[in-house]
Amino acid sequence: MSFAGKTVLITGASRGIGKSIALRLAREGANVVVAAKSVEENPKLGGTIFSAAQEIEAAGGQALAVACDIRFEEQIAQAVDQTLARFGSIDVLVNNASAISLTTTEQTEAKRFDLMHDVNVRGTFLMTKACIPHLRKSSNPHILTLSPPINLDPKWFEKHVAYTISKYNMSLMTMGWAKELEKDRIAANALWPRTTIDTAAVRNLLGGQMLVNMSRKPEILADAAYYILRRSSTQCTGNLFVDEQVFAQEGITDLSHYSVIPGAKLYTDLFLD
Repeated sequence: MSFAGKTVLITGASRGIGKSIALRLAREGANVVVAAKSVEENPKLGGTIFSAAQEIEAAGGQALAVACDIRFEEQIAQAVDQTLARFGSIDVLVNNASAISLTTTEQTEAKRFDLMHDVNVRGTFLMTKACIPHLRKSSNPHILTLSPPINLDPKWFEKHVAYTISKYNMSLMTMGWAKELEKDRIAANALWPRTTIDTAAVRNLLGGQMLVNMSRKPEILADAAYYILRRSSTQCTGNLFVDEQVFAQEGITDLSHYSVIPGAKLYTDLFLD
């Protein structure tokens, strides 16, 4: 599929993985909607919807910056309305926005539990629901959700059960949408990295510079997303992809240039053995 003139709505696209996917598709000529909360820059996180939009246009795409907190249904509706008013269609939805707290049950406050489920589960569900009527009109519609393969080994629940079930719910919804929307030719797939990715969450919350040095760049997921989204929506649906699997299917085996430090030992991401 050519992305020229196609409209891609990406949640959480002001920085990190979401922005990398946005820039990759912009280079292919896509219209990209940056739907995120960041209207003012956080010094620790960097980036806003406006700075991301500028980068997208510099990369060759058309951009629309939309302030949207997907916890709120009215903001989702406004984001979709603004997208249609500017570009007239929605061809791809990337559910990238996510909240994380790697805390045990006793450590997880109710507000933190609610945040993860309101963003990861409810927000992803409601954004997808709002986009479906418009995706139906596309020639090659895709929903891509950043969530992991479902690994039921208890070790992935032991230390952060609230986060785990929120991410697995995203994957379960993906599997459900693939079947539910099959008749509409709308593909639904998930994508997850084999290794940790150099993002603000890794730098500030998870492992700092030590973990960054054992990570890959966000561009690996951007390229994997590109390969998935250019496939036929009737032929590629219902998959919970790991990025390395996507590259293998494309005949690409050398991924060394994605490492933050070439040749360094890489740290396997959550939910993967």
